Amino acid sequence: MTYDVDVPLRWSDQDPYRHVNHAKVVTLLEDARASLLFDAAVQHGVSAFEAGLLVAKVQVAYRRPIPWHPRGVRARMWCEQLRAASFTVGYQLLLPDGDSWDAAKPAVVADTQLVPYDLAAERPRRLTDEERSFLDRYTVP
Repeated sequence: MTYDVDVPLRWSDQDPYRHVNHAKVVTLLEDARASLLFDAAVQHGVSAFEAGLLVAKVQVAYRRPIPWHPRGVRARMWCEQLRAASFTVGYQLLLPDGDSWDAAKPAVVADTQLVPYDLAAERPRRLTDEERSFLDRYTVP
């Protein structure tokens, strides 16, 4: 199962070439990830991610430019490589086909490795059973 969320684009996200540049794309990924790991997780009773989560690695592959569009982009996300003290979120940033998402094509394929972190102890921590259960629903084999 994937988690899909629409992420708005701001006019100012464009660069002089009239497409969204790399730094803004990474911000779009972050906005999408926050919706999954903070909003959706809290709705399912999991709030531990809010206590500390570090980005260990980000990889971004571009399939096509992202121009500004009033509908923004749709982020499709899933979980990969679920380990004891880290996990990876995979993404596709989809562009609408006209006014429809039905035939949306990916502009970006990315992944982010995340590490749960104990801010008070200043060290990584293991995933809780609740976090693991939440992430399992979005984990691909």
